Amino acid sequence: MGSTTHTRNGTWRNWGGNVRVRPARETSPASVDELAAAVRRAAEDGMPVKAVGTGHSFTSIAATDGLLIRPHLLTGIRHIDRAAGTVTVEAGTPLKRLNMALAREGLSLTNMGDIMEQTVSGATSTGTHGTGRDSASIAAQIRGLELVTADGSVLTCSGEENPDVFAAARIGLGALGVVTAITFAVEPVFLLTAREEPMPFDRVCAEFEQLHAENEHFEFYWFPHTGNTNTKRNNRSAGPERPVPRLKGWFEDEFLSNGVFQAVNWVGRAAPAAVPAIARISSRALSARTYTDIPYKVFTSPRRVRFVEMEYAVPRAALVETLRELKAMVDRSPLRVSFPVEVRTAPADDITLSTASGRDSAYIAVHMFRGTPYQGYFTAAERIFTAHEGRPHWGKIHTRDADYLSRVYPRFEEFTALRDRLDPERRFRNDYLRRVLGS
Repeated sequence: MGSTTHTRNGTWRNWGGNVRVRPARETSPASVDELAAAVRRAAEDGMPVKAVGTGHSFTSIAATDGLLIRPHLLTGIRHIDRAAGTVTVEAGTPLKRLNMALAREGLSLTNMGDIMEQTVSGATSTGTHGTGRDSASIAAQIRGLELVTADGSVLTCSGEENPDVFAAARIGLGALGVVTAITFAVEPVFLLTAREEPMPFDRVCAEFEQLHAENEHFEFYWFPHTGNTNTKRNNRSAGPERPVPRLKGWFEDEFLSNGVFQAVNWVGRAAPAAVPAIARISSRALSARTYTDIPYKVFTSPRRVRFVEMEYAVPRAALVETLRELKAMVDRSPLRVSFPVEVRTAPADDITLSTASGRDSAYIAVHMFRGTPYQGYFTAAERIFTAHEGRPHWGKIHTRDADYLSRVYPRFEEFTALRDRLDPERRFRNDYLRRVLGS
């Protein structure tokens, strides 16, 4: 399936393979006008509308049995404004293409997530983020948006123009309209030095605040059934460029992190009892390394092993306690978890339904290999996350509904009121939005 999803026999599947739908109609508009016309036609036929990206969400946020809009013809850079420090791109542009195109122009986003297969609109609409003391979310770097609303009109918004729409639509969940173009803040390309090193779990917990404060981008992976973590610190650097040598990079990023890891997960799926022993070995397989490169080559890495994922944002001050509870739960349970737990941070932002809206946040992501039963682990983890007023990532597995979400998002009603105004007939409805936003 590669990085993109496909439709086979009229059935659309997401990347994780856990969502399948059969849309009544599909369209791949080549222009904003064509897209607007398709939305108007669907309205005449009383049909719900959803745009999909590359299907990297594990929730059914993009699922529809109505009109499925594929944005793969709406790609490319529309405009670079060097004076303003912005780039405007079509919504279907993959992050990978955007990153490479910007690098050729001597520009870069300030921060990004750890994969770049997604479309810019899919990634931002679901709140995709990296890690950072001063920046994390991709949506927080948006300076302007263009979207087609339920009546087929094209609305542009920014901090100055339609600011109420801008506050919400940067992470709009596909509920407010179909995003057709995004203007991002960019800066001259810079170098990052990455320092990856193993560190005991207890030490990371004890020194977490210091590690967060001293590094622009700090993250770590804890290997369940062990007391081991792998930490990563990314900081701006004056250079020189010292990329990971090609063979070493292939060995560590492809062979160990994808090839061997895939095999390890196959063994773990077949023989769960072996997982703790494997975890102890694999948590020590990656040795310390330091390298310096342009941002997208440091922030992102290939992820070829298919998995399902749940991720929650908790208040940053609650991270260590939450993580210790998660470890205690795994240690005393019969669970066998072969995937590391990923921990990242984000500063508070001003986006209505951002997982970091109004509070400094830390993210805890739990994963299971695709095809292994994940419900027991995710349910137990979710119980811990929600006890700390956790906010689930919109594109990852969770069981929360509008009742819960309205309590952990102070501006929840602001979003639903805007939705009532922009989409009173719920043209962009689906089961997922009904659950998380109410009807």
